[in-house]
Amino acid sequence: MHKALVACRAGVGSSLMLKIKTEQVIKEKGFPIQVEHSSLDAVSGFDGDLLITLADVAKELETQGLKQTIIGINNIVDKAEIESKLSGFLNR
Repeated sequence: MHKALVACRAGVGSSLMLKIKTEQVIKEKGFPIQVEHSSLDAVSGFDGDLLITLADVAKELETQGLKQTIIGINNIVDKAEIESKLSGFLNR
């Protein structure tokens, strides 16, 4: 089971919507991913293996040398994009 953190700058609006859509995709596809939700403040203490965030935030996080795989989502309500990127993570 993979552990993912869905996060945005404040951890309120966009990341909450992204978490809901991500959980829908995970449930529909049976992906072995458990999701948590927070602001970017929680990233440094997160011990899972996947960070899911908005595309612009992902670019910032990629420069920080984090151990987690970072997935940037362009459209937080596009379940096809979320599914595609989660599949890519699982099939690497």
